[in-house]
Amino acid sequence: MTAGSVVTTSRHAQLRDFLRTRRARLTPEAVGLPTAGRRRTPGLRREEVALLAGVGVSWYTWLEQGRDINTSAEVLDAVARALRLSGAERAHLYVLAGLNPPVLHGSGSVTPELRRLLDTWSPRPAILRDRYWNLLAVNDGTRTAFGFDDTDRNCLIAFFTNPRYRGMHEHWAAAAPGVVAAFRADAGRAPGDPEFERVIDEFDSASSEFAELWARHEVSAPAQTVKAVRHPQVGELVFDMTALIVADHPDWYLDLYHPRPGTGTAERLDGLRVVVAHPG
Repeated sequence: MTAGSVVTTSRHAQLRDFLRTRRARLTPEAVGLPTAGRRRTPGLRREEVALLAGVGVSWYTWLEQGRDINTSAEVLDAVARALRLSGAERAHLYVLAGLNPPVLHGSGSVTPELRRLLDTWSPRPAILRDRYWNLLAVNDGTRTAFGFDDTDRNCLIAFFTNPRYRGMHEHWAAAAPGVVAAFRADAGRAPGDPEFERVIDEFDSASSEFAELWARHEVSAPAQTVKAVRHPQVGELVFDMTALIVADHPDWYLDLYHPRPGTGTAERLDGLRVVVAHPG
């Protein structure tokens, strides 16, 4: 047996147990079905799940048995609704059925805990952004080190249009293709997403530089990066940047910038904090 077939067999076994246990925790009354006679096992029957999902009984039986059958996102969503699956359970069902899971969009505003983390990271820059590179929150370190202001709403757009931020990049023209290629990689993981399309269309018509780079169709893999800027007051700042996924908001990213050792960046940040605090 090949390694691939071992993985598939294990996935099918997990799918069988997962669907069976989700079915067992529901009662006919809970989903609006009549109860007919005594049941040897707790929960819904397979034919009841099939009825609720609008699929054939044989097809659902084969799915629960882990047979190699064709599935679609629409049908899996119907099964997920029938079984009252949570968002995390729905994503798990996708994985076990061999499909890419849907993105779980977090809800709500930025929590006080995240804001405290951002603030504590100062004077080092820290950015909280969503999957579209929209800025959700930034700390004072980001404002002073990179020149972000209240008009900046998107990392990509700020890179091209914020004159102070752009002016700090001595090698802006060399860095721009990589920035656009990274954004294309993120957009490529959500084909047809209307928000990505809105950002791209809006910016494509507003910036000829972006339009030219976007037309190249270059893609880069996500990785820890080094960011270097020349601040007009304290000189060169060099950071190691790491992007972390926020656990309860998988489409949010926390970009943390740490001074690269041996570059004098940490000392210059401390000096910059003094300058900002006492501008005179």
